[in-house]
Amino acid sequence: MVAFPFFFMMFAIIEIGMVFVTDSVLENAVIETGRLVRTGQAAGSNITGPQFKTELCNRMSIFSSQCTSRATVDVREIPQFRNQTPPDPMASGTSFDPSQLTYTTGQPGSLMLVRTWYSQPLFTPFLAQALSKLNDGNTIMTATTTFRNEPYDQ
Repeated sequence: MVAFPFFFMMFAIIEIGMVFVTDSVLENAVIETGRLVRTGQAAGSNITGPQFKTELCNRMSIFSSQCTSRATVDVREIPQFRNQTPPDPMASGTSFDPSQLTYTTGQPGSLMLVRTWYSQPLFTPFLAQALSKLNDGNTIMTATTTFRNEPYDQ
């Protein structure tokens, strides 16, 4: 009688822990990979969007094996740091639409926005209902970083 609630709580705690660990690893991977754009390495090596995503996934450590199918990346130049309204692929609230996402490395001194969405499956039923934004049993984690490109052409 007590075993079911106990194991349910244990699985829920473990799953929430996995979500937090995945989110932390994702944040670090986005910051590290964004550095390729910031320092001009991406532009100098002609890194494409899929190659940038591969670089991101290589930095996801234990989560790198399924990263390419779960991650979506948007790298764009922005005119200013404040009051940005880039396209939201989850604006509908019921689906994920990556059609307006882009990849551009900008120029030296450009203001850049790097965003990544990562779909993490959830196994505990009540957590899936509570955390799934698209009602598909997955939670979508987002990591974002903004920066000014370094003057790498000098």
